[in-house]
Amino acid sequence: MNNRQNNSRDQALQQASQALQMQQFDRAQQLVSGLLKSNRTDRSAVLVLAHALIGQNRHVEAIMPLERVMRRNSDAEIETLLGAVLCGARRSSDGIDQLRRTAARRPPYFPAFQELAGQLSKAGQLNEAIRTIEDALALAPDNVDLKLDLGRLLLEDNDRARARETLMVARDAAPGRPDILTELGRALLLDGEYAAAADAFRHALGLRPQDALARANLAACLLEMGERDGGEAALRSVMRGRPQMLGRAAYALSASSHGRFFFRRSAVVQFLGENRPE
Repeated sequence: MNNRQNNSRDQALQQASQALQMQQFDRAQQLVSGLLKSNRTDRSAVLVLAHALIGQNRHVEAIMPLERVMRRNSDAEIETLLGAVLCGARRSSDGIDQLRRTAARRPPYFPAFQELAGQLSKAGQLNEAIRTIEDALALAPDNVDLKLDLGRLLLEDNDRARARETLMVARDAAPGRPDILTELGRALLLDGEYAAAADAFRHALGLRPQDALARANLAACLLEMGERDGGEAALRSVMRGRPQMLGRAAYALSASSHGRFFFRRSAVVQFLGENRPE
């Protein structure tokens, strides 16, 4: 491949990656399809193609290109993505087996542990999912992403005390991570520590203001603390331009000991409507 061809390939890959980031999955697929006609095992192009197909819920079509690259080279990233694709194609047993093999590689490839744990959780094998992340943490005790995953899984398992402890360690190690702060806030909210949870959500929103779910959870905290005006204002902010958040907002209102209950959906929409003063 000459320099001109290399430049053309690199440009196509860059454009395809940008299309992926913008969730323009059709365009990303089109951009790399031409590259794969000349080289079916172009690793970078296959990775983009697989992610583009996953974005279109076309997991089955991503299997063969990934397997083709995997047969040519030992590649933990390709293997992990193949495992995820197999699970997405309703071949969970094959996908989990593939992910187990990749997680057994040394040196370890930690995204394989994370994907395996996620798929095990989806399959209802929550205890095994937790053990998978614990095994990964035994290999990398300071890995903050793994601690966050463990905290989430422990919350899912309703082991709130251990989840809080794990998430607090993760927060102290990475205080600027809004994803850790929101998960810790959720644990505190579930334990009824509304003031501490509100502080965590406020800090997270300071770092990521557009996080609608964090703002809805902050509203729930404020309502439980008796700060009805602040809580309802936060819910109206959540609803602005996000009709899909109506269910979460309505639940925050009705579940709070200081909230409100509406019999009709239209009444909730009117109460939280954009035209109401804040």
